[in-house]
Amino acid sequence: MNSDKVLMVRVSSREVHYANDLVDGAFVLRLFGDAITFVTCRDDGDEGLLAAYEGVDFREQIHPGDFLAVHCHRVDRTRLSRTYDVVARRQGYLVSDESRESAAIAWDQVGEVVASARAKVVIPMGAAQRVRGRA
Repeated sequence: MNSDKVLMVRVSSREVHYANDLVDGAFVLRLFGDAITFVTCRDDGDEGLLAAYEGVDFREQIHPGDFLAVHCHRVDRTRLSRTYDVVARRQGYLVSDESRESAAIAWDQVGEVVASARAKVVIPMGAAQRVRGRA
């Protein structure tokens, strides 16, 4: 499997660190790390070691109540490393319309990209040998 929507989360008010209820970029990087760890565990039997992020792009503000979907797509694989593109998309948000019964809107269609990055993960030699043995 090469591309997955691996996380769906609703942003908590605990994640606010800035004025105007803004969530910091580190929150999204933690989500990216969780998604990459899941895919690496599933595909390689080991969490791997995050070596680097490159090209991190924060495109839209994130607020409490936002629903985020994190997608992880492997773009390169060598014996001891993996490179992934990770993308966070907004799939819903809070609304401030008191005439509505629900305070949130969510959807299945592809949402707007709020952040993206490329990440390189190093796989320990022992894990790489175990994966090769399973093939």
